Amino acid sequence: MLIETDILVAGAGPAGLAAACVFGAAGHRVTLVDPAAPITGEDDPGADLRTTALLQPARDLLGQAGVWDRLAPHAAELWTMRIIDAAQTPPVSRDFQARDISDAPFGWNFPNWLLRREMLATLNDLSTVTPRFGTGVTGLLCRDTEARVTLSDGTRIAAQLVVACDGKASPLRALAGIGHRTVRYGQTALVFAVAHRVPHDNVSTEIHKTGGPFTLVPLPDRAGQHRSAIVWMDSHAEQARRAALEETAFTAEMNARAVDVLGPLTLISGRASWPITSVVAERLADRRLCLAAEAAHGMPPIGAQGLNTSLKDIAALRDLCRPGEIGSAAMTRAYARRRTPDILLRMTGIDLLNRMSIAQNSLAQRARGLGVAAFHDIPPVRRGLMRLGLGTV
Repeated sequence: MLIETDILVAGAGPAGLAAACVFGAAGHRVTLVDPAAPITGEDDPGADLRTTALLQPARDLLGQAGVWDRLAPHAAELWTMRIIDAAQTPPVSRDFQARDISDAPFGWNFPNWLLRREMLATLNDLSTVTPRFGTGVTGLLCRDTEARVTLSDGTRIAAQLVVACDGKASPLRALAGIGHRTVRYGQTALVFAVAHRVPHDNVSTEIHKTGGPFTLVPLPDRAGQHRSAIVWMDSHAEQARRAALEETAFTAEMNARAVDVLGPLTLISGRASWPITSVVAERLADRRLCLAAEAAHGMPPIGAQGLNTSLKDIAALRDLCRPGEIGSAAMTRAYARRRTPDILLRMTGIDLLNRMSIAQNSLAQRARGLGVAAFHDIPPVRRGLMRLGLGTV
């Protein structure tokens, strides 16, 4: 049997779910496929314990798709981005304030499992979207008039456009013969949640020393506890050692690295780990196919650029999906032209920031501290960098 759809989205992570909601809310017939159903509970096996800060443009996009009203009650607002270089004596600390450029927060922080839950709930209310969880893409044949996709259960789908949101190891990218470049930093991120005595006051704090940043991102208070999510990046060897520590020893190392910015930290979740890599596709589009999200670009979790860059891909695709042009050669070329410069700019910037954070050389660390101060203390530079990070320029 051949099933017809306007857009087939492969991948049901946050980016793929968002894409299905955005395209479905715009009135397009959407089929969403993934070998596994989204995990939507914090305590479910395999739950994604990471958090994501959705920046202002992401809020606008998800608001238009009907997702934001579901997410908003669960948000932790991010009004200040604090950068501390703890390798300096005394430490260099600077605050970047959202009110310097806007009357809204920089962003709103959410656990990734919760993003999946609320996006899936929105998707289930859209009659235009058909989810097919438990199936993956095994075959792709792209013609001038349509794409023919074969799923792992034998189903065949004819789509005007195929959007690959299926991750850094994208099967669709491989089926299309599109190459990619991978950068391995020798780092692992440990991800977990903590409670603390001092309120975070909606400040996201990024502490640099060696090995990578240690970032505390606000979470909503719960049961009278002040809470934050932590992403701790360091070498594979160090993180493997820490992951194996019993809780008391791990908590001691965690508190030493946090330089007491929120008082004593108490671990309140499990610890998950993720290898840190960058991946960029050789091109973003092929006949009837567009790569988006981590199938097109994956980057270290610095500056909240990952999912927000992915949602800019989705916004560009939505704007280009006009009647009669969905999946056309002109449309896919326009998508690649529109997104490639921004993606490369953000990936280059995040790569540089990560390499600076890894640095152990004292001269490099000194230059990093001076750079943080200079970027902050020159008002036009500070405001320009904040607007660039938000994606509003």
